[in-house]
Amino acid sequence: MIFLQYVANFFAGAFLCNCIPHLSCGLRGEPFPTPFAKPRGVGDSSPLVNFLWGLANLLIGAALYAPYPFAFGFNPGCALFFAGFLVLGLYLARHFGAVRRDRNAR
Repeated sequence: MIFLQYVANFFAGAFLCNCIPHLSCGLRGEPFPTPFAKPRGVGDSSPLVNFLWGLANLLIGAALYAPYPFAFGFNPGCALFFAGFLVLGLYLARHFGAVRRDRNAR
């Protein structure tokens, strides 16, 4: 059971990290890539789609965190939460950096 708690903590961090760019772009009225765009993850989706995708990520992250809350500090749950946040954040930074570089090269 402890293994599932750690997996949930990791993915809660990943989903909560992913909600940030989508919610912020949606609320600012800016297009941003989503999995629903063409091409997937590269083309832009509307601000409404981004807001809804960000909200879905927020709700999933909260749902994963709720049954296995952890105290912030030096403990495995907190470390895995931030590991999930870090891993997805690094991946998204590289991916969307490459998307923007390709667009600017055109």
